[in-house]
This record gives sequence, C-alpha cells and structure tokens, in this order.
Amino acid sequence: MMAGMLSVYGQKPDEKLTITGKVVDQDKKPLPGVAIFIQEDKTNKAVYTGTDGTFSIDATSSDVIVFKFLGYGTILKPAAEVSKADVVLTKSLVDAGDDDLVYIPFGVRKRREVTATISTIKAENLPQIPSSSLTNVFTGRLAGLAVYPSGSQQPGYDASSFLVRGRSSYNSNQEPLVLVDGIERDFTSMDLNEIESVSVLKDAATLAWYGMYGGNGVIYVKTRRGSATSTKVSFDAQAGLQAPLQITAPLDAYSYATLYNEASINSGGTAVYGPAALQAYQDGSDPIKYPNNNFVRDFTKRVAPTQRYVASVTGGNAFIKYYTVLSAYQQGGFYKGGNSETYDANTDFSRYNLRTNLDLHVNKNLDVALDIGGRITTLTFPNAGTGTFLTAVYSTPANAFPILNPNGSYGGTSVYQQSNPLAMMQSRGASTDLMRNMIATISARQKMDGILKGLSGEVFYAYDIAGLYRSGFAETYATAVLNADGTYSPFGTASKVNYQGNAFSGNVKKSEFWAGLDYNRTFGKHDIKFSTRVSRANLSSFGSLDVRREGWSNRLSYNFIQRYFVDVTANYSGSENFAPGKRYGFFPAASAGWIISDENFMKGSGSFLDLLKIRGSYGLVGNDAIGSARRFAFNDFYSRSTTGYNFGTAFTGVSGTGQLALANPDLTWEKAYKTSLGFDAKLFKQSLSISADYFYEDRKDLTTASLLPSLLGQSLIYVNEGEAEYRGFETGINYNKKIGAVNLNVFGNFTYNVSKILAINEGAGLPSYQKQLGHPISSVISPAATATTGAGYISTMLISNGIFQSQAEIDASPKQMLSGSVKPGDIKYVDQNGDGQINDLDRVRTDFNFVPKAFFGFGASVSVKNFDLNFLFQGTSGRSITIQNLVNSGNANNGYLSQFSVDRWTPGNTSAPYPRLLLTDRGNNTANSDFWIRSGDYIRLKNVELGYSLSPAFIKRLKISQLRFYVGGLNLLTFDKLGDLPIDPELPESGYNASYPYMKIYSLGLNLKF
Repeated sequence: MMAGMLSVYGQKPDEKLTITGKVVDQDKKPLPGVAIFIQEDKTNKAVYTGTDGTFSIDATSSDVIVFKFLGYGTILKPAAEVSKADVVLTKSLVDAGDDDLVYIPFGVRKRREVTATISTIKAENLPQIPSSSLTNVFTGRLAGLAVYPSGSQQPGYDASSFLVRGRSSYNSNQEPLVLVDGIERDFTSMDLNEIESVSVLKDAATLAWYGMYGGNGVIYVKTRRGSATSTKVSFDAQAGLQAPLQITAPLDAYSYATLYNEASINSGGTAVYGPAALQAYQDGSDPIKYPNNNFVRDFTKRVAPTQRYVASVTGGNAFIKYYTVLSAYQQGGFYKGGNSETYDANTDFSRYNLRTNLDLHVNKNLDVALDIGGRITTLTFPNAGTGTFLTAVYSTPANAFPILNPNGSYGGTSVYQQSNPLAMMQSRGASTDLMRNMIATISARQKMDGILKGLSGEVFYAYDIAGLYRSGFAETYATAVLNADGTYSPFGTASKVNYQGNAFSGNVKKSEFWAGLDYNRTFGKHDIKFSTRVSRANLSSFGSLDVRREGWSNRLSYNFIQRYFVDVTANYSGSENFAPGKRYGFFPAASAGWIISDENFMKGSGSFLDLLKIRGSYGLVGNDAIGSARRFAFNDFYSRSTTGYNFGTAFTGVSGTGQLALANPDLTWEKAYKTSLGFDAKLFKQSLSISADYFYEDRKDLTTASLLPSLLGQSLIYVNEGEAEYRGFETGINYNKKIGAVNLNVFGNFTYNVSKILAINEGAGLPSYQKQLGHPISSVISPAATATTGAGYISTMLISNGIFQSQAEIDASPKQMLSGSVKPGDIKYVDQNGDGQINDLDRVRTDFNFVPKAFFGFGASVSVKNFDLNFLFQGTSGRSITIQNLVNSGNANNGYLSQFSVDRWTPGNTSAPYPRLLLTDRGNNTANSDFWIRSGDYIRLKNVELGYSLSPAFIKRLKISQLRFYVGGLNLLTFDKLGDLPIDPELPESGYNASYPYMKIYSLGLNLKF
C-alpha cells in the first residue's frame, strides 16, 4: 500500500519521460502553433503543436513544461503531471493576461476581476536609491496614499507616516495596517529587491476581510518568489553622497551680540556688549575672551557617504522554486570633529537583509511555502544624544566660549557647562544599538478534489522575533572658563573612558496563524471563488501583557461571462480593548463590477476603447485603536501615588489610593462606513489607462470627552459619541507607447479629500468660533522647541492683524492681555468677541492642517536604444506648517536669537516679517496665532535616474545578460510658496533646533545580471 502511494504521489527525480498530449482552448478547439518548451533548457529548443493541437516532447520528471501562445495565458506544469489529457489554454481578455495579477488578502485575482479599489506598483518600476527607508521610493507613486516624513531623520530612524485617502477620526493620525505577505510587519526597512509589488487597499471590499483592524486602510507588500522558467543571478552596487536639504545658518558673534543688545534694550535693560567687545568679535583679536565660533561649519559635514550592495538569485524546477536576496546598506552620519582612539561618536548606520522564499511542490496535491528572513541593523551615536548634540551645534551662541582653552581644556561657562560639541564627540562616549530581526513563515496548501472539485485547504503560520542590544563606551568631561586673573573655573567632572553597561531591550515576539478553505470552480459561463479563514495573532513584549487578535474572514466572488462581477466579504473579529461580552463585531461589505465595454451597444467604440469597467463598493470596517487613554479602559484602576488624607492633628497627608478616571464598560470600536464608486478604462490599443474613484467615509462611535456634571467629583475616561467624515476623489493615469526607437511611459496620480466633524463633545458655553463641530479634522504640527512655544497639534489660535507700528495704533486697539506691556513692533490681534481685550477668549478654531487637501505625483520613463531615464515629481496642496518654533527658538540663555532674528521689526525696518526682539515678557509675540502659519504646498523632484546598458552583442561575449550603469538622485529640487524662507516645506523643523536634517542623495550604481 505504501509503495503504491509513493508511486502515485512521490517524485522520482530525473526519470526520463516522453510527454504527449493535446492543447485546446476553453471551447475545446485545438490550438496549433503553441510553443512548448522545458524551463531552464539551455538550448532554448521548443516544439510546437500541430494543426490538431497535438505535441510530443522529451523531458525528465524534474522538468517544468511551459505552454505559451500569444494572446493566451501561459501555463506551467511539472512534467510528471502532464498526462494525455488535454492542456487547456485560456484566451487572455483585457486585464486578464499573465502580468495582470492583483494580490488581495490570501488570494490573487486578474485585474479584470477586481471590483475593489486597489492601487498597485511593481518594484521593477521603482528606482534604486541608496536610502535607509523604502518610503522614499514610494512617495507620490500610488493614488490615495499620502506619505510624509515624521519625527527624526537620523540614520536608522528616518521615519515616515502613511495616510490612506483621508482622516475621519480625530483620535489618531489613522496609520494604515502594513502587511508583508499577509502578516503585519514593517516594510520600510526591507531592501527594494525583496519586494515584488506594493498595493494599497482602500475600500471596504477588501478591508472588510480584516474587520476590526482594517478601518484605516492596508498597505499590502508582496515579496518576490522564485521563477520556474529560468535561473537568474543579479548584483547591484551603489555609492552615494547625502547632503542636508536645509540646515541652520548660525549667527556670527558680532551679529549675535548686536541683536542681543537690541533685545536687552527692548526689554528695559541696557546693552550687554560694549564697543570693545563688538570690535573684537569683528577683528578676531582675542579668540579666547571674544570667540567667534561656527559650530555648524566645524561639527557637521556638507556631504556624508552612503552605499548599498544587493545580490539575488532565483530559479527552480518542477519540485522547488526559490528566491534568495542578500543586501548590505551603510549610511554615514553628517557629524564631524573630535577624535577618540577608543570610539567614533559620529552617527553611523548599517543594515544587512537576508531573505529566502521557497516554494515546494511536494506532490500533485500538496504545495508548501517556506519564507525565512533576517535583518541586522547597527546604529552608533554619541552618548550625549542626537537632540542634545544638535541643540549645542545649532543653538549655542558663537561667542559662548572658545572650543579649547589655552591650557587645552574644553571651553565652557557657568551657563553652558556641558554644551561643548567637541567634548561631546570625543570625551562623552558613544553607544551602539544592535537590532536583530528574524521573520519566518510556513504555509501548506492541500488540494481536496477528491472531496469536492476545486476545493483546497491552507494553513499559514508566521513567527517573528526582534531584540535590541546596546553596548558602547562611557565617559564624561569637564569644561572650564578662563578668568580675568588667569585662573580657570571648572564645571563638571571628567572620567576616563570605560565600557558602559550593556543592556537588552525592545524584545518582541509575534506569532500569527491562519487556516481555512478555498473553493475555485468554473461552471460554463459562471465562475465562483470562495475563501474562508480563521486567524489568531499574539504579540509579546517584555514587561507588558500580551496583545491578542482573532477573527473569522470570508469572501465570495462570482462572475458571469467575465463581464459581470460581484464580491461579498464578511468578517467577525474581536479586540481585547473592550469589555468581555462586547469584544466582537460583524463587518460586512459588498462590491460589484461591470465591464460595460463588452456590451453590444458599446461595440461602436471598439476602435479606441479597449476596456471600460464600472465598479462600486460599500461596507463596514472597524478600528479598535480608539485613543491614547489607558489600556483596558473598560476597567477601573487605582493609583497609590495620590496625596491621601490628613489624620489627627498632623498637617502632612498620609499617602493613599485614589481612583483614576472612571471606566466605561460600554466602550466600543470606531465604525467606518465606506463607499467607493469608480471606473477603469483602457484606450487606444491599451496604451492609455485611466482609473478614477469617488469615495466617502462616515466614521461613527468616535471616542470623545464625556459631559458629566462636575458634582460627581470624578471624570469618565471617554464615551463613543463622536462622528466624522471625509470625502474626495482620486485618479491615476498611465500612457505607454513605443514610438520608433523610443519607449515612452508617462504616469500620474492625484488625490483630493476633505474631512468634517459631525459630532464631538465640547465644553458648555464654548463660543461658536471656538467649536470644532462642522470643521475639518485639522491641526498643524508644532514640534517641541521650548517651554514657551509649546508642542503638539495646534488648531485653536489667535488671528493676527499685522504688527503695531506706533503707540497711537496700540492705544486705538483692544487691550492685549498676553504680556505685561505692548509696544510698537509687537503682533496685533483681532478681538473676536468685541470685549475690548485680547485674551484666550479670542482664540479661533482654524482649518489649518498638516494633512494636505490634495497630494499627487507625476513622472515618466523613457528609453532610447541603450539609454533610459525615469523621474518623479511629487507634491501636496492645501497643507499648512508653522514656523513659530523656528523663529522663536532657543531659550533665555541664548536670548531666543537665531538666524531669523535678523529680519525683526525695528523703527527703521517697519516692514520686517517678524516682531521686535525681547528677552523677557515675550508672551504677546509667542502666542499661537496664524501670524506664524505658512503654506506647506510644494512640488518636489523626488527622484530621477539615468541609465546606460551595454549592447546585447557586447555583453553576450562576457556571458552575462545585462550590464547597466546609472546615476540617480533623491529630493533634488523643490518648488514651494515659502519665498526666501530657508526651510523645507515637507519637514520644516529638519536641520533646526534639535532635528536631524532631511537629506538629498546623489548616487552612482551598476546592475549586473547573469
């Protein structure tokens, strides 16, 4: 019995076979002239079917037989499974060819069949850029996907955020679910050569599969897999230079001293720096007593190196297909200065990626896939910290201290005791973070035709682990100031370099399991596809309770004559964020498509219209990330750190336990009702493709503040009484044409969206001009600069009306209560409530927004003979930024002075863009107001690449298939509305205050294929 089974299901490698058979079309008619060949056959010999469709070919049992015919879908079959039964080739309809695959959750469809709104780009169409984050190459490429940098751009931490279509929740930035091969994983740290395609799932038709976790959209990354048609080996090498887009231009000592005197006098004081000091700053006669440093010049590089190397190999046979890629990336920091024999404190980032994807064809009924990937990153940085070091470099006055004293000690003062950049680089120590990631996925698919034809079962298990190990060297330094009597006053205590304590952190373990059935069957003109899966995920991190998810997903697809399509998706899933008994919800969605161009009444348009598909969807999707309050907010919690109570005659309270905000056991998830209507069209022999969609989302049960009476003596965590919406449209266009020797591809996409708050609990008696109700979900981002300027999201602010030019104008205006005194040169504000005073009651809810109303990208790729060029412009419109934290940067130590202080108001410069300088009593001019708002609109040449490939005749002698050289660039050119303001409109704080600069990259590379 066992031997019989082995003879049926087992494989006998290299057993010689003579394959005979017949090739027919879907109507069982013979197909003559079909090319039949063996994959990996070095002779490239093929046989062709005769007039009756028959063929005969010699092969071995380990071969894969390829059946290929123009206009029909290519079929690959293991030689041992090609019997004398007919081989059926299906005629390829428009958008249903071999390359028209669209990956959906646990499934794949021809583009023709898709009724959902999915935007996809293949990695082969993206430029090779030596950047540590893949977001740089996807920005502006996909309709409906906004990508914008957020947070530090330090190597290894150059984070970006995503937004799919728009915002309909005021509780978060609505980051989408990012999936790699169906599992929630980060893809920005992957190498581009690991990826086959990236898709954005935007409407309920696909998002309902994820139920409670898909409300914000999904970015679906598909990794590359092995090929059964050929073995390919490729190698990429790149070297590049990165340079800051913008970086602060510090004031020289004379300018600083002059402005400081002015600010001191404006504040009621006297000039701090006399004529002798000002002269010394100009002529440099005494660099110790009157130093004139340029810390930006001395401690940052104009350019820093970056490099990337990638090798990959793919191939396979009848039993196994494989794809392996190994990459190495290195990005140097832009710090300089300092020399330590023990360590280099410059920021240096390196990353190594390894991935192997295996597909095993165990027998004719069982296929197994095994994916294993690893990533190792190392980041070195000064122990002083990126923020501390950059603050010292950007904001320390040029005249604060000499970098080195005459006796060789580090310069410093009682005010700037630990702000010497040289000391930070060579005597403060350095740390190295070593992050290890391992990801593994195994899946098995078993055909069950014996039970029901077209039925198969699949199990899918993923296991990921990550851990961070920090090591390095510890050291401290002392500074000193030279006194007038020749003695030194020291600050701090120096210590010798030593190993610092090693630490493990960031240890994360994640497992995810999916199992279920698929049923795919065609009955004449009817095609049915059904999928069902149960899933469970568990995330474990040290020091925290596990996070768990589970659900049941179902999808039914039906089409009639490949013209009428209907999809129904439903999910039942739960979240531990809600009380037991109230954790699970049902999330249904339906979509339909109609290829109207196939109808008889459209036949007259066949000369120019190849395809017109109308589609639409509606459904419910959830989001369990409902706010930033405590975990398990459905339970009451208590704190032991409250003041407590007084007992007896004692005046000191005894520590006690106090109840935190009252729990809400009725908390529930956000419910996103998504509507999408659109069309896909192909014209002029499929050279022109156009897609467009109108979308609308109504999100209910948003968490908002509770309006409980204060007499309860306690607040409630929050309640689900909010509602908001967004609506808009998106479009994508692609034109592909061969004109003589020129291959031209032009593409573009555009997305427009607006949001509106429909329900939110706001304070009683709030003036109408301060209410959020009816306004867009909006704010501008103000990063932490100083305690004065504040930080976070700002949407309520004063409305300015220029700058006071005279005392008479001040006397005739409402009294401004934001500072002790108001004088000419101060900002003038509008009295909103007409009470004759300017105070917090005059703040207005504004619609300024860090999320753009529109975002877009357009570009082209052109190839002529051996040359190729591709470029992309990317931009936004309707976006606002604030410059308050830049112009009002610094602190009392440096007098709040920066390069922007030069453009301040003075009696002789009344048209200046910024108010007068002050050291104290600055509240009037630092209040949040539209005075500091600027347009964040821009168009940027995001990337460009020019390549040259050696001629095929030449490389054939070298026994290689391709050798291409190319040059490229990232963030090369920007057009904005900021005038002469030297900041980046996309990330205005980069290169200022304490922020690492946003970089442009110039690169040179080669691609070699065998």
